Amino acid sequence: MKRRRSLFIHLSHIRLLAQKFALVILFLSAFVLMLVNKTDTFLIEKTSSAAMDVVSPAIDVLVIPAKAIAKVYDYFQDLRKIHEDNIRLREENKRLNRLFDRARALEIENKLLSDLLNFVVPPEAGYITARVVAEEGDAFSHSIIAYTGDSSVKKGQVALSDKGVIGRVDRVGSVYARIILISDINSKIPVMVEKTRVRGILSGDNTTLPKMVFIPLEAEINVGDRIVTSGVAGIFPSGLPIGRVVSVNKNEIRVKPFSSLEQLEYVKLVDYGLSGVIEDEAPLRDAH
Repeated sequence: MKRRRSLFIHLSHIRLLAQKFALVILFLSAFVLMLVNKTDTFLIEKTSSAAMDVVSPAIDVLVIPAKAIAKVYDYFQDLRKIHEDNIRLREENKRLNRLFDRARALEIENKLLSDLLNFVVPPEAGYITARVVAEEGDAFSHSIIAYTGDSSVKKGQVALSDKGVIGRVDRVGSVYARIILISDINSKIPVMVEKTRVRGILSGDNTTLPKMVFIPLEAEINVGDRIVTSGVAGIFPSGLPIGRVVSVNKNEIRVKPFSSLEQLEYVKLVDYGLSGVIEDEAPLRDAH
């Protein structure tokens, strides 16, 4: 009984001590918690800093492929743009080349027509300019087909280039005309030497150098002499330039025409009022 009472008194004493020091214990506990919290923040910051020092190089290493991929992407984007620009510039270059070729063709055509207009015909003679559309060159004939349009071209009219006589109209259709060249084997033109007035006949033989035949035996003809039409027989008027003598042999005199008969593009068909000398044949069938 005494032991129980002594134990009760002892517990009561401890409870009183606890009540007395409870406020102090709470204060100390709060202080310790604040200190631990501060210490934890510092540790966290130190740990975070250390982690960043370790992770940052790794992040930099991982970023390198990403940067490389970005550069490769930009490179291919630039290549695609360059390719598109090349295609556009190539097409523009083709277009400019076509325009240049067209302008060059027009320039050449204008030069040909201008040169042709510079060959003055007598005021009483009428003429048209015709475009050559076909050539007939073989062992039997040297002739061309020219587009005359709806014109009054007649057989026998003189065909001129910008340098002189190239032939005469042989057959006529509604919009086309066949022109026999001075190199044709059927071409016979009365001519003369411009300086000495020696006469003869310029005869084609289907070569590029027609012959001058039926010349007086005593005639003096030299290389370089100019050959012009003589006007005999009234087929060609007198004085039209034809070519120059390029070779003089015993039985053969060759004349080189002033005009290049293989490169004719435009011809001037002149009506000197002599078409009645040669009778018209069957009309030339229009080419299509």
